[in-house]
Amino acid sequence: MKVIDTELTPCVFRYKIIIEYLGSGFCGWQRQESCISVQQVLEESIERLFKEKVLLIAAGRTDAGVHAYGQVAHFDLTKEIDVYKAVRSINYFVRPHKVAVLACQLVDNSFHARFSATQRQYVYKILCRPSELIIENGLKLWVREPLSVESMQQAANYLIGKHDFSSFRATSCQAKSPIKTLSNIEIIKQGDNINIYVSAPSFLHHMVRNIVGSLLLVGRGIWPAQKIKEVLEQKNRIYAGPTAPAKGLYFLAVKYPK
Repeated sequence: MKVIDTELTPCVFRYKIIIEYLGSGFCGWQRQESCISVQQVLEESIERLFKEKVLLIAAGRTDAGVHAYGQVAHFDLTKEIDVYKAVRSINYFVRPHKVAVLACQLVDNSFHARFSATQRQYVYKILCRPSELIIENGLKLWVREPLSVESMQQAANYLIGKHDFSSFRATSCQAKSPIKTLSNIEIIKQGDNINIYVSAPSFLHHMVRNIVGSLLLVGRGIWPAQKIKEVLEQKNRIYAGPTAPAKGLYFLAVKYPK
């Protein structure tokens, strides 16, 4: 297989793909030697189809067990392809893995799935009811006791804006700065379902799951809503709540400049 060096190969065609996947059974997006990743499954499928070795760059590196509705990635080839046939063919080669390419398009070489993104959105799904979660087990977090969505939203509002999010940052996070701008947090309850939508240009490692873990303490009445503001101001992970399980988190969408 040919290996593409985009700096040395002037004639390169860049393709953007939108991907949906179930994170269960994967070690996350990024390739690892010890277990299978979403990136590996897709790269190997594209390589088998087009006979070129590719590097797939994603908008966000989801953790093990995290799902995606609208992950975005790009890859380069030395030839132009039929993007409609590519979608069907890549999906054929990824079987039986729970991964699907939803769309593929030729883009300008200046496009970068990660660095061109202006906004990323996640949703965390909770089923709140006394009975155990059955049909969607592994796809949502089950909470037995009632949650106060109003208190959770009040607490979440303290996090909107530009802050030092060290209190909601994983100890293993490699980001250079803990300063992030949270664009919006919206908590919507429909029947027994509670969805927490979180939007920002970028996130720290485990940031959304750590925020959700703290909001659950508020929803259960263990913390008052203003406690979140105090935790944020402490700038120390030990003051925040536990990390919410990965199974309830979905990479929802990415926005790019028009």
